[in-house]
Amino acid sequence: MKEIKLKLRFYGDKVLRARSAPVNAVGPQEKALIEKMAEVMYASGGIGLAAPQVGINKQIIVIDVGKGLIPLINPKIKKKEGSAVIQEGCLSVPEVYVKVRRPQKVFVEALDPTNKPIAFWADEIFGRAVQHEVDHLHGKLIVDYLNLVKRLAVRRKLKARAKKN
Repeated sequence: MKEIKLKLRFYGDKVLRARSAPVNAVGPQEKALIEKMAEVMYASGGIGLAAPQVGINKQIIVIDVGKGLIPLINPKIKKKEGSAVIQEGCLSVPEVYVKVRRPQKVFVEALDPTNKPIAFWADEIFGRAVQHEVDHLHGKLIVDYLNLVKRLAVRRKLKARAKKN
């Protein structure tokens, strides 16, 4: 199997807007991808990463909110409870923070890396991270929670930043 090289993709990259395809079964390639995604997430200082953020439109996310790595394949949010507005950042939208209203608690169904179905309630920072990463699988970014004027200001800021780099 060839070495997987991944790089973080940023706002403006079309791969971030595409809907991700479900994974039929987790095999050696998907396990290697999960490992590399975790490396990118940790190296970037994030708590979550979705495959589109490294240019791969597959329904795979990795999360670590301080309790160890949790990879989820084909995650689906089945139930929602409560509501809270919390400021979020995103590795693919650097230096931008957006107040996002999300459910406080979600019931998630997914596959684990051994192809075993799992289901659980997620709340607090873990629940928010799951929702944020699932958004990526549907081509949605935190800037989509902004009104048009603020979204345009963010776009200008990120274009100016990209020119500097």
